This record gives sequence, structure tokens and C-alpha cells, in this order.
Amino acid sequence: MDNFAERTFFITSVTWGRRSLFQSERAASLLLDTLFAYREREIFRLYEFVVMPDHIHLLLAPKPTVALERAMQFIKGGYSHRFMKEIGSRMEIWQRSFTNHRIRDWADFEKHRRYIHLNPVRAGAG
Repeated sequence: MDNFAERTFFITSVTWGRRSLFQSERAASLLLDTLFAYREREIFRLYEFVVMPDHIHLLLAPKPTVALERAMQFIKGGYSHRFMKEIGSRMEIWQRSFTNHRIRDWADFEKHRRYIHLNPVRAGAG
């Protein structure tokens, strides 16, 4: 962590109705493309993430001029827009909100980083 440390968050966002949307390789790849596109635009720094069948966990820090809510709007809204355009479905993608935890210090960062790494293992996916 660096100067973004005071703005680093552990985030969970869940699909609408906990639908296993990201079991589809196409849907999951589109999510990765969306995350990486906004990271490259420096909307946020993405430290760690995991894509599970029905949710995502992110460890990220929005750039100083971007509110966390706006960064998530980019991710969720950007993904929904691309999903509709490229896959052709107008279904609801995300639950309306997301949960977040502000990272307090290096130990907290490491705790959440480990959680992200172990989430697929605990779910029997890795």
C-alpha cells in the first residue's frame, strides 16, 4: 500500500438474486475487461480481486478525486452497459448496493487480501 492507503477498501458486490452469472466464461471475461479498463484509466488502483459465481470481492483504492460510490458506479454500471450491448440481455445484473470496509492498516489489508485468495478454496472452487 502507498499513498492510496487511507482510501483503500474491501468491497463485496453481489449479483441480482445471487444468480451465478459469472459461471459463464463470457460474462466473467467481460467483467475482467471492465475492471481492467477502469484500472487502466486510473479510476482506481486494484490491489486484489476475486470473481465468484454470484459475487465479486475487490481490494481497491479510488483515486483521490473519485468517491468510492462513483468508482463502483463505473464498475457496476460499466459492466451492465457492456453486458447489455455485447450479450444482448437487459436483465438486472447487480444488487442495488455493495458492502465496503475501509482498510485500517497493513494487518487489515493482509487479512482481507488472504480472504480474497481463500474465497474460491472455501467455496470449493479452487
